[in-house]
Parts: sequence; structure tokens; C-alpha cells
Amino acid sequence: MLRDFINFIRTRGIVGFAVGFIIGRAISDLVGSLVTDIINPVIGILLGSFGNLSDLSVHVFSASINYGKFLNLVINFFILAFIVYFGSKILRLERLDKPKSD
Repeated sequence: MLRDFINFIRTRGIVGFAVGFIIGRAISDLVGSLVTDIINPVIGILLGSFGNLSDLSVHVFSASINYGKFLNLVINFFILAFIVYFGSKILRLERLDKPKSD
């Protein structure tokens, strides 16, 4: 039974999946810190009186719309998408300037 389990792990690539998941989570945390701790304060300074982009909000009656947190996540998404796109290009060993053939 143990031998079948080990064979299952080898044939299904579960170890590779787990390693990819752990590395992906670490990169996500790294990018999140980059956006929250470096990019957002710089944008906040450039835009004026507030210190952090994620602190932006609009108060409508008794509700608070925190659009700064949303902008924070949008920036985070685009940086992660950029990393995944170019990471997959590099791992495939494709040339980035290679023209597509039709």
C-alpha cells in the first residue's frame, strides 16, 4: 500500500505541484509587500497630502468606500501577472522578441 502511494505521488507530479504552490505563495507575499510598503507610499507622496494609497476612501452618508485598497489589489494583480507571464517565457526558454509564425 505504501509503495502504491509513493507511485501515485511520482506519477501525478504532486511534489512538483506542491513546490510550485509554495514558491507561488512566497512570490505573492513578496509582491504584496512591494506594492504595500514601497509602491503605494510613493504613489501617495506623488499624489499629494495622504501618505499611503491604500488609505484612500470616500465617505457617503454612513458608509466608507475604500477605493485605495482596491487600487492596491489592482497594482498587485498586474505585477503578479507580469511576473507569471515573463516567468513562463523564461522557463520555456523562448526568446521574448521571437516573432510569432502564422
